[in-house]
Amino acid sequence: MSDEMNKTLNEALKPVVLEAIGLEKTYKEAEIETKVFSDIDFQLNAGEKVAIVGASGSGKSTLLHLLAGLDSPTRGVVTLNNQSFSEENDVVRGKLRNQYMGFVYQFHHLFSELTALENVMMPLQIRRVSIKEAEAKARGLLDKVGLADRALHKPSELSGGERQRVAIARALITNPACILADEPTGNLDYLSANQVFELLLKLNSDLGTALLIVTHDRNLAAQMDRQVTLLDGNLISS
Repeated sequence: MSDEMNKTLNEALKPVVLEAIGLEKTYKEAEIETKVFSDIDFQLNAGEKVAIVGASGSGKSTLLHLLAGLDSPTRGVVTLNNQSFSEENDVVRGKLRNQYMGFVYQFHHLFSELTALENVMMPLQIRRVSIKEAEAKARGLLDKVGLADRALHKPSELSGGERQRVAIARALITNPACILADEPTGNLDYLSANQVFELLLKLNSDLGTALLIVTHDRNLAAQMDRQVTLLDGNLISS
């Protein structure tokens, strides 16, 4: 059996952590309907790393937001860790996201008044984990992303790449089954972008967290296990 066939078989045997079936998104303004895509099926397996690529305006970020439960599909369903996701209300989706998913935005979305340590602790505090336990875990993750000595700095005192690494640590603190990242290097200079991307790949390898990235950078996408392209409303595997 070829290496490629072995790889495909191994991926198929891994549990599915995120799945979309028959996904459609249509925006309506007055009498005008704009269909972004329809009848999209997608699976993300445990420990897998996948890139969604496509032209600007093709709907990549829209698809990612639907998969993350940050928006609701017009039709179709999304399941997270085999649990209903897209059909739940915002409160339930928020709880499921906190339990099973981390999300990294293009812009870090850190709280400016909090330190790096406090920003990373936040998802555990939402769970009402003790401050002592949350702080210990946050410090460990900041060390893992190379920012142990910047724990007490606020976002304004950090570089763009450092802020994004804090955001990644925050996404990881709940031990999520998957991380979704929307152009996580798109707002960074070349060197910082490469450092952040290499960090994501290393954390995927070390922690086994599934990784789904929207990117316009084909060179970065080529380093993933597989790529899917959003083209003319269709999701094409490559």
